[in-house]
Amino acid sequence: MPPYGAQPGQDPFGAPQPGQQFGAPMGQPYGAPGPEPDNNLVWAILCTVLCCLPLGIVSIIKSTSVSKLWAQGDFAGAQKAADDAKKFAMWGAIASVVVVILYVIFMVVVGIGASSSGY
Repeated sequence: MPPYGAQPGQDPFGAPQPGQQFGAPMGQPYGAPGPEPDNNLVWAILCTVLCCLPLGIVSIIKSTSVSKLWAQGDFAGAQKAADDAKKFAMWGAIASVVVVILYVIFMVVVGIGASSSGY
């Protein structure tokens, strides 16, 4: 009888039987082209909290799908989701900087207009 967890006809220590090949490294699906891409979840959360809520939420959704796609063997989809998560986080940060700059310009113009009106 094989030890607990081993299938009949399988080496209990995980060595391949004749005609079999070793699998992928631990934690990596078989046939993976390399390590799992960075999901950029930290940037997505920071973008959501500090910058632009709508683009940050989209970035979080994209970044959480990276690991699921990678585990399913959709390596191109996982890479695209990681790239999209980074793209949306960057767009959110850039949008917030543009809004702040426009706000500062507006306040300066309003301040100059108020001071020159004579009231």
